[in-house]
Amino acid sequence: MTAAARPANTFGGGFARMLSRGGLWPALPAIVFLTVFFAMPLAVLFAFGFVTIERGVVQPGTFTFQYFIDTLSDDLFWKVWWRSFWVGTVSTVLCLFLAYPLAYVYTLVGRFWQTVILVVTISPLLTSALVRTYAWLVILGGRRGVINSMLIELDLIERPIRFLFSDFAVIVGMTQIHLPFMILPLITVLSARDRTLEQASLGLGASRTETFFRVVLPVSLPGIVAGFALVFAISYTNFIIPQLLGGGNYTTLAVRVYEFIVVILDWNKGAVLAFLLLASCFLFVLGITYLGNLAMRWSEADR
Repeated sequence: MTAAARPANTFGGGFARMLSRGGLWPALPAIVFLTVFFAMPLAVLFAFGFVTIERGVVQPGTFTFQYFIDTLSDDLFWKVWWRSFWVGTVSTVLCLFLAYPLAYVYTLVGRFWQTVILVVTISPLLTSALVRTYAWLVILGGRRGVINSMLIELDLIERPIRFLFSDFAVIVGMTQIHLPFMILPLITVLSARDRTLEQASLGLGASRTETFFRVVLPVSLPGIVAGFALVFAISYTNFIIPQLLGGGNYTTLAVRVYEFIVVILDWNKGAVLAFLLLASCFLFVLGITYLGNLAMRWSEADR
C-alpha cells in the first residue's frame, strides 16, 4: 500500500465505522425536516426581496437590489431597527440581573427548595406566551388594570397611570416571559462549578464579595453568554409582545414584517425586512459569542 493511498483508506475506514455505529443516520430525518420545512421556505422568502412580484406572481427577468437599497436608505427603517435593538437589549440585561441571583441561590439551598425554584421557573413555559401576554394586558391595563386599581384604592394616585402601550409595558412583558431562558443556563453552569476554588479563595484571605467577583462570576461566564445570546435573539425578533403590549402604533422590525407580508401584501418589502431582521440577529448573536469567548480566554490559557 502506498503512502498516498493510506489517507484515503483511513478516511474510508473511518467513514465506514461512522456509518456502522449510527453516525449521521439518526439525525437524517431531522435534517430533512428542517431543510424542507424551514430552510427552503426561508430561502424562498428571502428570494422575494430580489425580484418584482405583481398580483402574487413573480415577474421573470426582474432581479434587482433596489428593494434593499430603498429599505436601507429609509430613515424609518433605522428608527424601527433601533427600537427593536434597544428593547431587546434592555429586556435581556434585566433578565440577566433578575436571573443571576436566583440561579446563585439555587446552588446554595437544599433539594426541596431547588425543586421549588425549578418548578417556579419552568411552569410558565407550560403556558403559551400569547396567554401570558394577555395576562399583562389585564395587569397593566387602564383604570381597571390590576396595578392602577390597587394604587387608586390605596389613595396613592388620583388618575390612572399609563402603563400600557409603551416601551415600559413591552420591556416588562419581555423580561417576565423570557426570564426562564436566562435562569436555566445559569443554573446549569453555576451548579457544575468547582466549590473548592471558592474555599481556596476564602482560605487565602479574600472576602466573600471578592470571591464572588473574582471566582464565581468568571466561572459562570459560559452560562451568562448562552443566556444572553438566547434571550436577546428571542426578544429582538419577538412579534407578539410588541404587538399586544405596545399597541397599534408601536412598531418593531418583526411587527413591520407582519404588516408588509400579511396586511399590506407587499411581499418584496416584507421579504427584505425579514432578511435584514434575521441577518442582523445572527450577527448580534455571533458578536455576543465572540465577546464571550474573549472574556473566557483565561480558561483556555489554563488548559
